[in-house]
Amino acid sequence: MRCGCSMVKEIADFEKDVARSGVPVVVDFWAEWCGPCKLLGPVFDKVAGDKALAGKVAFGKVNVDEHAELAQNAGVLNIPCVILFDKGEEVGRMVGFSGEAALRAQIDGWLKR
Repeated sequence: MRCGCSMVKEIADFEKDVARSGVPVVVDFWAEWCGPCKLLGPVFDKVAGDKALAGKVAFGKVNVDEHAELAQNAGVLNIPCVILFDKGEEVGRMVGFSGEAALRAQIDGWLKR
């Protein structure tokens, strides 16, 4: 389940891709074998492609099987797990799949903080 959306970056280097980002980064921690992750994937990609969010926030994905250390360092115990990072620090977390409206509302709330 690779990202089909050009607006979402596969994250392998947290420092470069997240901590040094000029905007907050919403990161989807997922795995190929995770059913709810497969539901969230297309929704995450759709939200990432929203022109209203362009320039305000970046989007990335971490495959927890390929980058277990990134998931462990972020304290991810359950997936799917979506975390907003600002300058490398966690601002908010959403665990599980709740649908597009819930994801959009969560991101909007995080950005208004």
